[in-house]
Amino acid sequence: MDSLGSECTPLKHQYDACFTKWYSEKFLNGERSNDCAEVFKKYQQCIKKVLAERGLTKMIDDARPTIGSVFTGTDAGNNDGAKRN
Repeated sequence: MDSLGSECTPLKHQYDACFTKWYSEKFLNGERSNDCAEVFKKYQQCIKKVLAERGLTKMIDDARPTIGSVFTGTDAGNNDGAKRN
C-alpha cells in the first residue's frame, strides 16, 4: 500500500519491511529491541509535512481527544516507533 503522500511511499515501504522483519524475527522470540525507530521517525516527519501541506494537521489534532489518541501534534515525535494500525 502506498503512503498518504507519494513522496513518503519509499519510507513507508522501508518501515513496513523493517517492522515485519523485526516482528517475525525478534518480537515473537521475546526480544523487545527498537530496530525500526530511525526509519519510523523519518517516515513520520514526511507524513507530518504532507499533512501540514494539505491543511490536515489541525483537523487531526482536534479529533485526537475524541478518538482517545494519546499523541498530539506536539508530542507525536516522542513515541517509540511501534507500528500501530
